[in-house]
Amino acid sequence: MYHKHPPTGWTSWEGPLRPRAFDLARLSGERARSPWAAATVLSNANVKLRIWYTDGRMDHLARNGDGDELLFVHAGAGELFCDYGHLAFKKGDYLVLPRSTMWRIECAEPVTMLMIEATGGTVKEPDRGMVGRHALYDEAMLDTPRIDEAFRAQQDENQWRVVIKRRGELSVVTYPFNPLDAEGWHGDLTAVRLNIKDIRPLMSHRYHLPPSAHTTWVGNRFVICTFTPRPFETDPAALKVPFFHNNDDYDEVIFYHEGNFISRDNIEAGTVTWHPCGFTHGPHPKALQRMYQPAKAATDEYAVMLDARDALEMGEAAATVEVTAYADSWKVSGGPIKAPKAPVAAE
Repeated sequence: MYHKHPPTGWTSWEGPLRPRAFDLARLSGERARSPWAAATVLSNANVKLRIWYTDGRMDHLARNGDGDELLFVHAGAGELFCDYGHLAFKKGDYLVLPRSTMWRIECAEPVTMLMIEATGGTVKEPDRGMVGRHALYDEAMLDTPRIDEAFRAQQDENQWRVVIKRRGELSVVTYPFNPLDAEGWHGDLTAVRLNIKDIRPLMSHRYHLPPSAHTTWVGNRFVICTFTPRPFETDPAALKVPFFHNNDDYDEVIFYHEGNFISRDNIEAGTVTWHPCGFTHGPHPKALQRMYQPAKAATDEYAVMLDARDALEMGEAAATVEVTAYADSWKVSGGPIKAPKAPVAAE
């Protein structure tokens, strides 16, 4: 569809469908040693998005009986101990924990984690199709836990609690020893780590690839995509910013991790935007003016995107940190904005 005016040229919004943004950094004062105390941002029957601010050392083990857990380390570093062994983590790491894995972390510095639960399901690698198995990231970059000296050193005969979440309720099992006492394991089910900077984005010189081309993980009725730096398209007539589009099948959620976000104004790292199904959106007005001639040769942004097939519900904590003026951020003064004329395409 070709429009005379941007589809985002509205003058007002009414009703619950409006686009929303949440400044999650305002929740950072509520640090908790337990992941089950993490604030829920958005959720539905198949996926739950939470934000966890923590520090120090967990004094118990966590176990999720409701589904696989995908953790994204937004800030900080530390050590993960789980059934499968020991794994260090740092800023930019994805950590995938299979359902019912017992685990805990020790923070070397304060940690902020985006937690994505595949409720009733699993987190898998995407089908890369014609681009091949090494596209986006080489499978050799998937690191797994090790039963090393650090793992053996944390084993003891002291009393340990395992806090298990199942169907939204918590149960506690107490042991007279540390149950993370494995001597070995084999198989293909394990926790894995992938750093966001090991992802290699797909590129096209003549066409702006949508974020779904960079699907990193697949869950039950949701996908996780990753925005990473990449060169801009070189064809003069190719869009250098996301095209206007409707969310006809998915709720779109983006967690802004680091960098300058080319299609958004006044969005800081640690912010989440939520564009519900049925909402037309695209680049903000300033970005639209640079749709063919960007200010630099490459993007500089890292972000995690959740596309959920079923409608999401807003968590109580998210409602307290909503950026209420976000829906108005596409509005401009002085009448409707017109997009620049497309240059002649390269032959």
